[in-house]
Amino acid sequence: MLPETTQCFKMAAPLFQNVFVKDVRRLSAHGRARCLQARRHFGVSCCLTAKVPPPRKPRERVEIPGLEMITYGEKMHYVPGLAKPIYAHWERDYKDPRYYKAPPACEMPLHKEKPCYVYHQRTSALEGVRQALWLTKTKPISGLPPQLLSLTESSANQIPDQDERVKNCVVVICIHNTLLLNLLHLCATLKSTHPAIGRRIFAENYTLAATWKRGEDLFQVRGQSGLLHNCMDPLPEVCGKQEVSDTADHVLETFYPVSPTIDLQKVQVYKEELNCSGFREGYPYPHAHTLYFLEGADARCKLRPEQFRTKMLMFTFGNALARAQKLYGPQPILDRPITVQAVGTNGRIFQFLVFQLNTTNLAGDDGIKNQVWLEEDVELYDFAKVRPLIKKKQVKIPAGLAGYKPETFSKFLALYLHGAV
Repeated sequence: MLPETTQCFKMAAPLFQNVFVKDVRRLSAHGRARCLQARRHFGVSCCLTAKVPPPRKPRERVEIPGLEMITYGEKMHYVPGLAKPIYAHWERDYKDPRYYKAPPACEMPLHKEKPCYVYHQRTSALEGVRQALWLTKTKPISGLPPQLLSLTESSANQIPDQDERVKNCVVVICIHNTLLLNLLHLCATLKSTHPAIGRRIFAENYTLAATWKRGEDLFQVRGQSGLLHNCMDPLPEVCGKQEVSDTADHVLETFYPVSPTIDLQKVQVYKEELNCSGFREGYPYPHAHTLYFLEGADARCKLRPEQFRTKMLMFTFGNALARAQKLYGPQPILDRPITVQAVGTNGRIFQFLVFQLNTTNLAGDDGIKNQVWLEEDVELYDFAKVRPLIKKKQVKIPAGLAGYKPETFSKFLALYLHGAV
């Protein structure tokens, strides 16, 4: 058949489907209507080739008072004309996890009338960092603390051939997406000159749980946050007592009429006093040092940059709060603030965060606030290409690494060396 004729049939198929189908039935062998197959249709419409038969409607049972329905239950086999028997529900006298049915939520022992709002690793908060600041009663500070940035100014705290080795790590990610692990491995080469680095360990896929009250509502942070750098010794506090006392004058930003609990999971089956750092009692590395978040690590949940920074802040706060509950219990003002750091990246853009927990009294808006230092969208390089980008016979982006920014890795190294210098 000529291409022009084929195109005409395709264009006319939706208009003459019924006519063509009837003609096919008339022209079938031996004068019988044969079952239509997709490859024999003249049209190309999906309504003929992919149509699924509708589900059968269940037959309605009619119960007449005073009349007993005659079934084939005693016959032990199907008998035409007799009704299908209704058997009593059979319960096993043993536990089989394959057929376990959970009881209704209202019948569970942990069911509470008061709801709890949970933030987990896939929560996408509408208001982003502003919502996290209100939930954690935190004062934001732009940029990293100066005392941290000054750690890498000394040549003793720098890696030999630092820029060249970082560039090699970036070039490797063009083939293998392992930039974060390569940078951490590069920072670990300073262990010989900084023995305190040997008192740390990495933990992956640990489960965190922290509970607090904000106003009249109960909140929890639960879930797995990614890669955690633990240490034997806690991080030193970033601010002194005077700066902590000055946070009482800070006014928290609200986002009325949006509710602070928006996009949080509302549950009514939970434990009220649930605070767990994810590690058992006696773990030799109990203090959280730095959390490392990789953007896009969970293919089923992709967060926007603002929500990604919110996740960093909430889980950093959760680690600090769980540790504070373990050390100080219900004490509202901590004798020694707890500091936890976080680094988030997508392989090119980095987010740096330092959180200091000053108080666990989060119910009201007055009093001492917690503190967070946040530096957003810091680029490590501009482009890293295996092949050059050519448009209109002109090289727009050359192959290899372009636009490397050494100050970004200096900040990454400063957070890594914090507490070891």
